[in-house]
Amino acid sequence: MAIDTTTSAPTPTTPPLGTPRSPRMSTRDKLVLFVLCAAQFMVALDFSVLNVALPVLGADLGMSQSALQWAVTAFALPSGGFLLLFGRIGDLYGRRKLFLTGLALFAAASVLATFAWDPASFLAGRALQGLGAAVIVPTGMSLLTTTFAEGPARDRALGISGTLMSLGFTIGVVAGGVLTDALGWRSTMGLLAVFALVVLPLAPGLLPESRTPQRPHLDVPGAITVTGGLLSLIYALTTAADDGFARADVIATLIAGLALLAAFAVVESRTESPLVSLPMLRRRSVAWGNLGGLVTFSMMSTVVFVLTLYLQEVLGLSAWETGLVFGVQGVLSVIAGSLTPRFISRLGARRILVLSLAGQGAFGAALLFLNAQSWSVWLVTAALSLASMFHLGAIISYGLTVTSGVPDEEQGLATGLVTSTQQVGITIGIPLLGVLATTSGDLLSGTRTVLALDAAIVLAAAALIAVGLRTGRTAGSRDGD
Repeated sequence: MAIDTTTSAPTPTTPPLGTPRSPRMSTRDKLVLFVLCAAQFMVALDFSVLNVALPVLGADLGMSQSALQWAVTAFALPSGGFLLLFGRIGDLYGRRKLFLTGLALFAAASVLATFAWDPASFLAGRALQGLGAAVIVPTGMSLLTTTFAEGPARDRALGISGTLMSLGFTIGVVAGGVLTDALGWRSTMGLLAVFALVVLPLAPGLLPESRTPQRPHLDVPGAITVTGGLLSLIYALTTAADDGFARADVIATLIAGLALLAAFAVVESRTESPLVSLPMLRRRSVAWGNLGGLVTFSMMSTVVFVLTLYLQEVLGLSAWETGLVFGVQGVLSVIAGSLTPRFISRLGARRILVLSLAGQGAFGAALLFLNAQSWSVWLVTAALSLASMFHLGAIISYGLTVTSGVPDEEQGLATGLVTSTQQVGITIGIPLLGVLATTSGDLLSGTRTVLALDAAIVLAAAALIAVGLRTGRTAGSRDGD
């Protein structure tokens, strides 16, 4: 089915955005892609830019050590919990309209966090940032996949988007330290406000409106159960990262989250207009593709976290020197993002997903040879950068695997699943594995333990997904069965 649009139809001599008639992007295509990718980069940056600044922030606002986790949790809860809901609302009532609302909310929240005068005002700003991110990410991805037609145009657009998304998380780790040292912690929040205020004026005149032709009722019971379930699980995991899984509130919210998600599955099987289509979840491409996304995001965010500690605490590198290591990783990630669509066009997204996970796991395993000697910095630089190149391949190919073959009216749902996987993956990796390094009496030993588990999980996932997607059956297949 065609999507509704409030923009004027193109003239006969001007092809629609992203159609295969022209392999090269027009100036308007590039501007649309810039707006959507800048918004995604901004959200990814927000996940990590504040981490290094937390001790300074706490001292300035009078927040205790135990309260500092809420600087991260206040953002993670709404950003992960409301993704599916806002993705579906965008499908029904207009993705462009909701995307602009999310941008405005994110900009206002970033200004509030920048000028926060006490812990309450700062945490309110962080929570509103998270809510804005939950609007921006699924609607932005839906606008991208409905604007650029399936095929080379969408492959290239998702490749650029995936590259910038991954770079945002990595650059945030480095930029947070540099900005905090030079200008103070408030500059990290100010940077996000500047991003939002640059993108917001450009978006209305460039982005086309899109929504589903039908207007089914919103699945309110499904929205309540899935949002409550995700909020509970994210709270439990982020809290456990600092205080362990033995706390009563962690156990209670973990159980509540699993129960609510089970209730959500029951609700979706019985409603006429489900928030999540269970037949879609039964597609091999959707189920196995999202598993690949969950693994690649959670495991790479864990590697970045533990290596940041290792480089500074074990090898004694400065924040600037650590930034150079991640800078090499960033450059090679950009190269991987530009090359991956070409490999996908030859081998298919499914095969590239499996190969990328295998490469990420293999080079992650090479990090097990690091030690406390200075030469290990070269091993980290090489192995991390190469693992990140395969990580970018997995990001791009899993998004294409999940969304290929999905009709336009369900793109918000499909991309909502993709982005939920991304946000949950970034959220759960560090609490589940990274905590093993921080709580170990010997950071080097703890780091090796985390890296070993990380590599084993990625390689096992690659093998399972290869079987699940049956990648040997049809090379280059783009179907979504």
